[in-house]
Amino acid sequence: MGGGLLRPIPDVVYRELEGEMVLVHLGTNRIYSLNETGARFWELLASGSERAEIERQLLDEFVVEPEDLRQEIDSMLGALAEEGLVA
Repeated sequence: MGGGLLRPIPDVVYRELEGEMVLVHLGTNRIYSLNETGARFWELLASGSERAEIERQLLDEFVVEPEDLRQEIDSMLGALAEEGLVA
């Protein structure tokens, strides 16, 4: 994705609930559930980590090829943006 890394918008709150990450968009009242990898990605994104740091952390924590991870990050950011969860 070009430019700066997208960040969670203020209208999104998140909590860990029964072992999974749940996002709630307060403006739409839509609820989203993230798997373990998605939850960790969200935590890093919300903490202000830069993309290179997010990639390093996820490569350290999960078994994934670097190119596959880059594609997954792009896909996740696209999906989050489409749902209005990041800007």
